[in-house]
Amino acid sequence: MNFAIERYSEKGFQLMRLVDNTSGTYAVIIPGNGALLHEFAIMQDSGPQNIIDNYRDSVELESFINLSYKSAKLSPFACRIADGKWNYETADLEFERKFKDGNAIHGLLFNKPFRVTEEFADDSGAAISLRYHYNREDNGYPFEYVCEIRYVLQARNVLRLETTITNLDDDSIPVVDGWHPYFKLGGKTNDWILQLASDTILEFDERLIPTGDEADEPSFHNPQLIGDTSLDNCFVSNAAPGSACAVIQNPNNGLTLSIFASEAYPYLQVFTPDHRESIAIENLSGAPDAFNNGIGLIILEPRRSSTFNAWYVISR
Repeated sequence: MNFAIERYSEKGFQLMRLVDNTSGTYAVIIPGNGALLHEFAIMQDSGPQNIIDNYRDSVELESFINLSYKSAKLSPFACRIADGKWNYETADLEFERKFKDGNAIHGLLFNKPFRVTEEFADDSGAAISLRYHYNREDNGYPFEYVCEIRYVLQARNVLRLETTITNLDDDSIPVVDGWHPYFKLGGKTNDWILQLASDTILEFDERLIPTGDEADEPSFHNPQLIGDTSLDNCFVSNAAPGSACAVIQNPNNGLTLSIFASEAYPYLQVFTPDHRESIAIENLSGAPDAFNNGIGLIILEPRRSSTFNAWYVISR
């Protein structure tokens, strides 16, 4: 077969690898640790080039996942909720787990053990499906739902990520979905070129909470060298159907990553860490603090589902 799925252990991780046997391209997932995307690599003359900024081993992951959230699934909310507090149908709710800035951050599933429910490989691709059943585990989100993630590796260095959220609660539930991958293309981000299908950002206050206003920000609407620009902004995507919402390129080695998303992901959170060796480009269905400001918030009826799609394409 052209594609295969492998299970193996390495550096304390239990891993699953989707492999394109023809090109050598592969993706590695950690089901038991939040269904994280651990690697997405293509073959270069010098060997495999992994473009995912990941954790070196299980010790580093366990120590820093709640600080960096690299490759985390963001569910049932994305980015920050101011002071971890919100109100739903007259109930005042507060999340138990807070970030060091006092806000709730990046959802509740980033470190949960997902269960593999399906795996499949043939000549057209390799896919695995993973499932986590959330059942009122945090007082700040007293609901029941299922998060299902499907990774699909296809020819021409394409990796698809599909998330389906199903409401198992007797009441309607609020939902925001997203991803938090950090990408590395070799060298420093200062030397990379970035293009975003956006010329608008959400205005933030000093705590990175949206004010409710938008601002023009066309700097990366056309391909632009990142240089020493520091980003921690939420961009409003205006990508045309079938067009990339974001593209990053390292001119020094020709490596290019194109990111695509369905209409269910209308926002892009972009962050450049201080080490300047990777960049986070996060597809989001709603804005930061959406549980309070309602920007992009989905209200999911009982027994109903909502699906979100993003896909990554590596080229040289």
